[in-house]
Amino acid sequence: MEIKRVGTQPSEVGPADWFTGTVRLDPLFRAPDPAFVAGASVTFEPGARTAWHTHPLGQTLIITAGSGWAQRWDGPIESLHPGDVVWFAPNEKHWHGATPTTAMTHIAIQERLDGKAVDWLEHVTAEQYTKGPS
Repeated sequence: MEIKRVGTQPSEVGPADWFTGTVRLDPLFRAPDPAFVAGASVTFEPGARTAWHTHPLGQTLIITAGSGWAQRWDGPIESLHPGDVVWFAPNEKHWHGATPTTAMTHIAIQERLDGKAVDWLEHVTAEQYTKGPS
């Protein structure tokens, strides 16, 4: 058994290559080999969002605070609220983040395939982001 005590894993700033705006990453767990799953709590300040990206084995988001948006490639922007659970299928191109006026926090859970859990792509443009939910 391993217990990760609160405060023992430092927060990180979301890198500008992967995010637009202010994002805080708080690691929660990364199962040791041979397991592949990892999870983090991610907080997006208003207007902050991920770049477009995919996950080789998919991703689950559990919205825990605030309100946010998510979009898969060629799909509508969807509103997200606390308690919502989002599943992105393997290799589904998508982004997620806060609304322009409200921060959002989610728990992100994904698995590694051949040591990789995510493929980062281009940034979401301001034009794509400001369309908002339909």
